Amino acid sequence: MTKAIVMNETGGPEVLRWVDFEPGEPGDGQVLVRHEAVGLNYIDVYHRTGLYPLPSLPAVPGLEGAGVVESVGPNVADFAPGDRVAYAGVPAGAYAQIRTIPAHRLVKLPDALSFEQGAAMMLQGMTARYLLKGCYDVRDGTWILIHAAAGGVGTIVCQWAKYLGAQVIGTVGSSEKAQKATAHGCDHPIVYTEENFADRVQEITGGRGVDVVYDSVGQATFLQSLTCLRPMGMMVSFGQSSGPVAPLDLKALAVNGSLFLTRPSLMNYTAKRGDLLAHAQDLFDVVQKGAVTIEVRQKYPLKEAAQAHQDLEDRKTTGSTILLP
Repeated sequence: MTKAIVMNETGGPEVLRWVDFEPGEPGDGQVLVRHEAVGLNYIDVYHRTGLYPLPSLPAVPGLEGAGVVESVGPNVADFAPGDRVAYAGVPAGAYAQIRTIPAHRLVKLPDALSFEQGAAMMLQGMTARYLLKGCYDVRDGTWILIHAAAGGVGTIVCQWAKYLGAQVIGTVGSSEKAQKATAHGCDHPIVYTEENFADRVQEITGGRGVDVVYDSVGQATFLQSLTCLRPMGMMVSFGQSSGPVAPLDLKALAVNGSLFLTRPSLMNYTAKRGDLLAHAQDLFDVVQKGAVTIEVRQKYPLKEAAQAHQDLEDRKTTGSTILLP
C-alpha cells in the first residue's frame, strides 16, 4: 500500500494527514505516475483552506510533480512505462507517492533536468511564462514591477524578464530577500517594510511608471500598485497571499491612466494541449540555456506537508520548495 496526504475537510495545516492510499489502475487516457518529487505552491494553501474549493472531499491536494510512468491505460499513445514526466495544473492529487493523471496533462521531462527541478519549476515556471508572454509581451526596454520578488514565481520572473531585456523592479520583505532578488536579476529591489513601494517606483522610473505590474500579494498591494503604472499600463493580479482584493470601482482604472486589468490563471493559459506544450518548451529552453536557474531552497518529506504549509504561510520560505515522497 502506498501513502498520500489526504484532507477530509478544509482548515489549517493540521487537516493534511499522511495515510494509506490506493491510486488504482489507470483508466482510459490515464497514466500511473510514481513521483520522485512534488511541488509546493501557494495555491495548495488556498485549496486546503477552501478559498479555492477542490471539487470534492476527501481529496489529495497538490498540482505539481515529477516522476516516472509506471503504466498507461487504454488509448494512451504518447507515453510508455519508464518515461520521465512532469506536470502542473488540475486535477489535484500530487501529494501522493503514486497517482493517476490524464495523459494530456503530462509533458516529458528532458534528461538534462532533474526530477527535483521538474517538480520545483513546472507550475511557477509556466506561470512566469504566461505572465511575461501572455498577459503582457515583455521585451527589451519594458519596465516591470514584480511583488514577492524573492519568492518562487518572483525569482523566475526576475531572471526571465532580465533575459528578455526588461528593467526589473521588485518588492521584498527584508534586506536578505532583497539580496536574493538582486542575485536573480532584479535591478531595483524595494524593501516594502522600510519604504513606500509606490513612491519608490515613481522615483526609480523618473515619474514614468512601469509598463506592467505582477501582483500575487493581493489585498495589501493592489491599490497602490495601480499608481505605479504608466498610462495604459497593465495590472496583472495573479494571487492573493495577503487576502482577497476588495471589490473595485472601475473608475480607479480611468483615474490612474486608462489602465488594463487581468486576473489570469495557469489553467486557462494551458487548457489546450498545444498551449501546455508551448509553455513547457519555452520554460525548458530558458532553463537549459542557463538564463533561468531553478533553485530548490527547501525540501520536506511529503509526510511533513503540514509543516511545509505552515512555513510557507509564515513566509519562512524563499524560492522553490519541494516535497519528497
